[in-house]
Amino acid sequence: MTAIRVALADDHPIVLTGIKALIETEPDMAVISASTSGQAAFAAIADDPPDVAVVDISLGDMDGIELIRRIKGSAPAVRLLALTVHEDQGYLQKALLAGVDGYLLKRSAAEDLVRAVRTVARREMYLDPAIAAKAVTPAPGRIADPHILSDREAKVLRLLAQGFTSKEVAEDLSISIKTVETYKVRAAEKLNLKTRVQIVRFAAAQGWLVTPED
Repeated sequence: MTAIRVALADDHPIVLTGIKALIETEPDMAVISASTSGQAAFAAIADDPPDVAVVDISLGDMDGIELIRRIKGSAPAVRLLALTVHEDQGYLQKALLAGVDGYLLKRSAAEDLVRAVRTVARREMYLDPAIAAKAVTPAPGRIADPHILSDREAKVLRLLAQGFTSKEVAEDLSISIKTVETYKVRAAEKLNLKTRVQIVRFAAAQGWLVTPED
């Protein structure tokens, strides 16, 4: 199994050390660089591009949003996960416009960070459940009604939106991965959702991301 190569950028050494230790306990992840400044992070990522870069938005020497923008410009294949204390919509929208693939609050649980890294590494969007609803914008035309979904379709869509893989959902519901994908496609078609971002936004609008599924 090829490990997910991760680069870290946080100007608080203690926080950086904690994140590094957390990720390195995962058998499918490896930290290839850990920087305490934006300049050092940009240089490290340019020299050896990771699969995922976890970037603090508030860096001492450089605005984290600017760092994200620079990384996207120089190494577009790198997936970017913003890690921040900022919960207001302004920061979220700036990060999304800069090209982040995920947005995670520092107050989130450790397992949320691991899940977020895996999600963006799969080339999917991850939004912290506590802030996902702020990314919701009203769609033109008819608003999708969640009641048109079967209980199983809704549960599958909810778990996928929370960042679980199809395999994890299949194990949780005791069904096959193929069946999970069938429920996902069927639900997305009913709701006219074309992308994962739309699925996450829909789930946030329903309040599905506020707490884990029981």
